[in-house]
Amino acid sequence: MPERDALLRLSGVHTHIGEYHILQGVDFDVPRDDVTVLLGRNGAGKTTTLRTIIGLWQASRGRIEFDGRDVTKLATPEISRAGIAFVPEDMGIFANLTVQENVRLAAIGGRIDDARLQWIFGFFPALERFWLRPGGTLSGGQKQMLAIARAIIEPRKLLLIDEPTKGLAPAIVNNLAAAFRELKRHDTTILLVEQNFHFVRELGDHVCVMDDGRIVHTGRMDALAADKALQNRLLGLHAGAAAV
Repeated sequence: MPERDALLRLSGVHTHIGEYHILQGVDFDVPRDDVTVLLGRNGAGKTTTLRTIIGLWQASRGRIEFDGRDVTKLATPEISRAGIAFVPEDMGIFANLTVQENVRLAAIGGRIDDARLQWIFGFFPALERFWLRPGGTLSGGQKQMLAIARAIIEPRKLLLIDEPTKGLAPAIVNNLAAAFRELKRHDTTILLVEQNFHFVRELGDHVCVMDDGRIVHTGRMDALAADKALQNRLLGLHAGAAAV
């Protein structure tokens, strides 16, 4: 794709964690204002890729370019200030703080823009109901909503989201899908790691498949969704399977 269309570009990225060589030359682009899905079996390197992009783990080789800027060696706070937010698989909720306090911590200077907050409540009305409740008392789905709300309380160019539907009820998953579509309409690019293929086949614009720390396939999500043989080869799916 033309370079101007890539908000994020990884070129030959390697990541070592201790003695383990996890990412082994990762190359892919994340097109601007689209949803790109990173698929692959457990242990393929998907979470390591997100954590390397946000700077929690440092790339040992290669280049990460965000919005035309080399961010490979930047610290996590500086990467965040550039316009990237990360929602980890464990959600990272402060259990003893209220929903309000959790969100306020993510707002610049602790000041929450009321109009943006009301926009977020439109996606996740449960957060408004439980605004003064401790985060640790929320259900799994409500905690996921809170984690995403914190990530978007300030406008972000790119959201990195790790396994958002894991363990959630179908109704909550549908709410998340609607929220992600709305975010995309408001100029937010999303890089999503997910195991639920049924969820991402309807949501994703582009797909990258990882195996053993490398990208083994890139393309349009609709093309992968329509090709059962390719799904089975890349993901081990059988016809009609809903998840990977």
